[in-house]
Amino acid sequence: MKTLEKKEFLHLSEQDCIQIQNRLSSKVVQQDKVPFEKIQIVAGVDIAYWKEKENEMAVCCIVVIDIKQKNIIEKQHSVGEIRFPYLPGCLAFRELPLIMETAKKLNTKPELFLFDGNGILHPRGMGLATHASFYLEVPTIGIAKKYFSVEGATLTAPENFAGAYSNIIKKGEIIGRAIRTHQNVKPIFVSVGNNIEINTATKLAIQLTEKQSHIPIPTRYADLETHKKRKEYTANSV
Repeated sequence: MKTLEKKEFLHLSEQDCIQIQNRLSSKVVQQDKVPFEKIQIVAGVDIAYWKEKENEMAVCCIVVIDIKQKNIIEKQHSVGEIRFPYLPGCLAFRELPLIMETAKKLNTKPELFLFDGNGILHPRGMGLATHASFYLEVPTIGIAKKYFSVEGATLTAPENFAGAYSNIIKKGEIIGRAIRTHQNVKPIFVSVGNNIEINTATKLAIQLTEKQSHIPIPTRYADLETHKKRKEYTANSV
């Protein structure tokens, strides 16, 4: 796991960010680094924002799951001011410092990270889950609740039954999948982050989704935790 300083990205222009993304995108590996049957410890990552006067604040929560038992084995969080501006398609430069600060606190070493966001389903193939993989140095998957429309990509809605999916295609290549984890619910949008194959990402997303929600439990628990922590921090700041 690499170290990332909070100030590392602050001097970057939008063009700098795009150049970094283009350079890293050629290094993405869409093959399994860890065989599917050997994956046991995974982590869900999410971030929630709020305002304190003129400052934009955020909390990152990471929840570590044993996927065989489907139980939580560790939770960590970090809170801080977000100083990097919002630039379309450059979300990672805002969120990675806080994510890495939280990941460094983990006592457990996850074999895989799932992000509430996108991987290669991105204009330059460098969504948050993919960019983060170069710092976490383990496989990553993007699990998005909303479809991020990439220019030139096509998507047909999956059929209405649990486990149905349809590919998101750009220039003849699969850059993501719309997966209906339950009947009569909206699909989720799964994409390779890095060092994993789309079929493995699909299997994990379906396997890790329970009856209570159409979202896989690692990112679902991380999402619930960020809402809880945000409520705590905003209550304390009043």
